[in-house]
Amino acid sequence: MTDLLDPAEVAEALALIDAGLGGLTTRKLVSSDEVTDLLLDVRALLSTPPPRDLETVDS
Repeated sequence: MTDLLDPAEVAEALALIDAGLGGLTTRKLVSSDEVTDLLLDVRALLSTPPPRDLETVDS
């Protein structure tokens, strides 16, 4: 992946990570399903292509 990430996307991913980890810090055991869900959510945020500008799209 050679594209740069939008700072807003990075901030959103960091907020998701912080929220997810905040709920896990007091627990002694975390299921692999919960960790997988958090990682998939972060991956989806970071890999979603930016919306196309409809004004520049040829008809």
